[in-house]
Amino acid sequence: MKMTSIKMKKKLEERLSNDQWKTTFNRDKDTFRVEWSHSGKGITITLPNVISKYEARGEEAIDELEDHVKEALRVMNEDHKLTGKEQHIFPVIRAASFPTETEQGKKLIYVDHTAETRIYYALDLGKSYQLIDEKMLEDEGWSLDRIKEVAGFNVRSLPVEMKKDSVYGNDFYFHSARDGYDASRILNEALLEKLKAECKGELAISIPHQDVIIFADVQNSEGYDILAQMAMKFFAEGTVPVTSLSFLYEDKQLEPIFILAQKKPNKDRKEE
Repeated sequence: MKMTSIKMKKKLEERLSNDQWKTTFNRDKDTFRVEWSHSGKGITITLPNVISKYEARGEEAIDELEDHVKEALRVMNEDHKLTGKEQHIFPVIRAASFPTETEQGKKLIYVDHTAETRIYYALDLGKSYQLIDEKMLEDEGWSLDRIKEVAGFNVRSLPVEMKKDSVYGNDFYFHSARDGYDASRILNEALLEKLKAECKGELAISIPHQDVIIFADVQNSEGYDILAQMAMKFFAEGTVPVTSLSFLYEDKQLEPIFILAQKKPNKDRKEE
């Protein structure tokens, strides 16, 4: 029997029943919201997205959503300090369209990364993390530069374990620790410089969603197409999508491949 928004709403109501939470269903927007009754802090779930994952993966998808929502609500109901927790502050990569304010109107701190992405900052809480907002900085007298320095140091300390796959003469390396900061490895400049030095061809990087980063040693024009297909597939599957575009790493800069890939075949033909 086909899953509908009404059926999914009832399923989520059963899973997320709690005397201290309030649930609401917005029929027009096709969303389901769970929030703390006393504060109004909560999470809004887009039902068509949940239904799509449920149809693909069954109850496992709902199990994951339930865990995510419960942990997020727990975090929302606590006050967190930065001082003394410096080693738990990390940068997180988000799409350029990601909100710059919380639902409660608090302004999140971020810096621009590429035309497609921004860097936000998070306090790691174990199973989840809290994005850092301007008020948290003001309350503790921290500056944005301090956050950037601390987070930058911490991301360089994260382990990188890659699996290799070679396709049509191109080498692809996948890292997915699922620690919330896989895409953030793109900010580890020492890692990028090391990979660049080891590449036989061009170093390309894809961060389709939060929990994966793909490094590619592109040695022929087909490599760009293969990476683009991989990035699109991962982007569609990600819980926190970032961008379906990939980047070429050159002179410590990231350039979108869709611009440079068009030039690449012409260059190859000239050399032939």
